[in-house]
Amino acid sequence: MNKKLKLWELDRVSEEEFKQQEKFPIIVILDNIRSLNNIGSFFRTSDAFNVEKIYLCGITATPPHRDIQKTALGATESMIWEHRESTIDLVNELKSQNINVCSIEQAEKTTFLQNVPSLPKGKYALVFGNEVDGVDQDVINSSDYIIEIPQFGTKHSLNVSVCAGAVLWEFAKRSLQ
Repeated sequence: MNKKLKLWELDRVSEEEFKQQEKFPIIVILDNIRSLNNIGSFFRTSDAFNVEKIYLCGITATPPHRDIQKTALGATESMIWEHRESTIDLVNELKSQNINVCSIEQAEKTTFLQNVPSLPKGKYALVFGNEVDGVDQDVINSSDYIIEIPQFGTKHSLNVSVCAGAVLWEFAKRSLQ
């Protein structure tokens, strides 16, 4: 028998230990995310995958907010975050610091998610876009890579917070190897 673990058996680090531990070289950028629940999910997923920082850009709401907290489950307290008015200004700033910028989007020329291990080593900023309009075209034009999640159904559309789980896991795996 393989016993399911209870929450208190998971040997989780404390919030203070999490804040002190070395983070994976991953930054998350939210480009005009509308849904407060999606924003909360990004906080929670970023905490799970040991992300360095979250940038909330444009219309993306900031904590504290009841609907963000509902899905974040306290991760707004453990994660470092900052709000910026302009996503493109932030992207240009990060690029000047030699941080690789990846837009998570469907475009003419993309790198499929399964090929992320072939990308050069280094720090990456991952841009996730608005639920309707996606990542702003100027941001895509300034990105070093466009990462696409292959899809095999009819919709060719995933919820942006679902994308975050898949993409962040692929980038976190690079840090574990």
